[in-house]
Amino acid sequence: MLFMTYTFYTKHCILTDSITRRSVFTMTNIRFHPLEPLRFPLINRLYKAHYPAGKAKKDEVIWIGENNTGIQCCVRFKQFDSYQLLTGMFVLPTMRGQGLGLALADACVPQFKTKTCFCFAFSHLENFYHQAHFKTIEDNELPEPLQSRIKRYRQSGKNLIAMQYAH
Repeated sequence: MLFMTYTFYTKHCILTDSITRRSVFTMTNIRFHPLEPLRFPLINRLYKAHYPAGKAKKDEVIWIGENNTGIQCCVRFKQFDSYQLLTGMFVLPTMRGQGLGLALADACVPQFKTKTCFCFAFSHLENFYHQAHFKTIEDNELPEPLQSRIKRYRQSGKNLIAMQYAH
């Protein structure tokens, strides 16, 4: 099994009074790897607690980032015959803004390269996915099942952009 470890410095601001703030940086080692099947229930517990719309399925490939306190981020890959769809990327709210999502995407490069990889990015995350080596594509560049899927999602009010891994 492939494991990658990154070190992050997490900044915690502690308000000591109305004027003074002091910052404390703590080192956090995050290990990225595919989820072991026995740990599958942990992912749905994580989604249920923080992202109720997300629900992992057993036929998906799931990658996680974890440290000694537990799973900090995850991403799912829905598998199709000749391509895959990145879906449900999630970083714990307390860990956001520190590059953890990009580190997870970087760790997933072996997964991206197994089959053509598409994603439906919320428009406000387009730049994030560009940094992770996805390119914006036209809907007609998607496989037909994904064209109809993105259309349905947009009709339900989601502002999504079709993207493809291109590194």
